[in-house]
Amino acid sequence: MSQIFHPSTNSVAKVSIVAVLLLAGGAGYALMGVNRSPYVSRAKIPFDQPVPFSHKHHVAGLGIDCRYCHATVERTAFAGIPETETCMSCHSMIWTNAKILEPVRQSWATGKSLEWTRVHDLPGFVYFNHSIHVNKGMGCSECHGRVDQMPLMEQEHTLYMEWCLDCHRNPEARVRPRDKVFQMDYKHPECLPGLEGGEGKAGETKEPCVSQEELGKKLVAEYKIQKLTDCYTCHR
Repeated sequence: MSQIFHPSTNSVAKVSIVAVLLLAGGAGYALMGVNRSPYVSRAKIPFDQPVPFSHKHHVAGLGIDCRYCHATVERTAFAGIPETETCMSCHSMIWTNAKILEPVRQSWATGKSLEWTRVHDLPGFVYFNHSIHVNKGMGCSECHGRVDQMPLMEQEHTLYMEWCLDCHRNPEARVRPRDKVFQMDYKHPECLPGLEGGEGKAGETKEPCVSQEELGKKLVAEYKIQKLTDCYTCHR
């Protein structure tokens, strides 16, 4: 009986299998890249708003505290979107004729709320409580980034579950003192060699060096922070 397949068929079959595996792996890698891209996660993309509100101007330039506009952030799950009255408490006296603020004046005159585009918009099946995180020492900038440097508000992180779990599993790395929660330029302490204490200039005693790891462990215990990773913590 004559040979059905050419001897090279074995080599072709092996090359084909390898090619299919490489193609499948490449496709999977590409899909992962797309899933983490701004096209899907919406991170790093400024959103169109009825008024181009600049956090950089209001927070960094004027020194307005987060809670002036987001008044319920310490008490409820929702941080709150400022009412037109909050805007007009200043803009009834300054920039009263600015064209850019015409939608605000129209809202004030008609009583119709401005339709802001929500930037950090979690899916409906995800529960998030601002007050819990704020009162446990999680700073605004940990999730929202340096909003004081954003001329237009954008989403700093992907907000994917893996990002949330990374913090829930290791809160020591991000927790800060409660009185620093709303400080945008807060920097976690870094204990460098040679800063462990001892004599400073003019015989002054240096403050003992405390690392974020040490501070984090102390605050986690003090604030009774639990490392909640059960599904029902966020999916209720």
